[in-house]
Amino acid sequence: MKHARPLSAPTRRRILKGAALAAVPYALLPDARAGAQTQAVDYPHAEWQPATASNYTASDRPTTYSVDRVVIHVTQTTYDKALSIFQNPKKRVSAHYVLRSADGRVAQCVREADVAWHAGNWEYNTRSIGIEHEGWVDRPDHFTEALYERSARLTATVCERYGIPKDRAHIIGHYEVPGTDHTDPGPNWDWVRYLRLVNLA
Repeated sequence: MKHARPLSAPTRRRILKGAALAAVPYALLPDARAGAQTQAVDYPHAEWQPATASNYTASDRPTTYSVDRVVIHVTQTTYDKALSIFQNPKKRVSAHYVLRSADGRVAQCVREADVAWHAGNWEYNTRSIGIEHEGWVDRPDHFTEALYERSARLTATVCERYGIPKDRAHIIGHYEVPGTDHTDPGPNWDWVRYLRLVNLA
């Protein structure tokens, strides 16, 4: 009785194809994660932590809406919890960026072209970039040097991208949005220091 060759036995052709692939330098092979990261973020120092599509409005800013404000927020929760809130479709809230207190790590949750739901005012949502900072309004120890410096660099980059003046009329607190009941970033946020850092960045 004649035995058929097992299907799993490698053929000469399969061995040669494998050898050819092994000879390709790793530098020429695509890095899927790196490519996705580069395409996903607007700010190169951010990591992509996307909000669910249920928590923002897809748009094509600045074509659909001009962008002329940056709104500064404080999360009133931890960095990780804020990210999980933006990923929960029942929450109906998001921001473009979240910064971690300890080291100023930046996460981008919504593309700048899209309208994040952060200000509690539709007109202000359409015209602004929302930046959340890990911390609590009554705990100034969360406003670290790293947080201020990294946030100032991000805000300066956003202002330069959209031609936004780097002043208090255009970089505002959530409490300054018409109709809001929020108090963030609160009395412990050092606006003089922050605007100085933004203008030096």
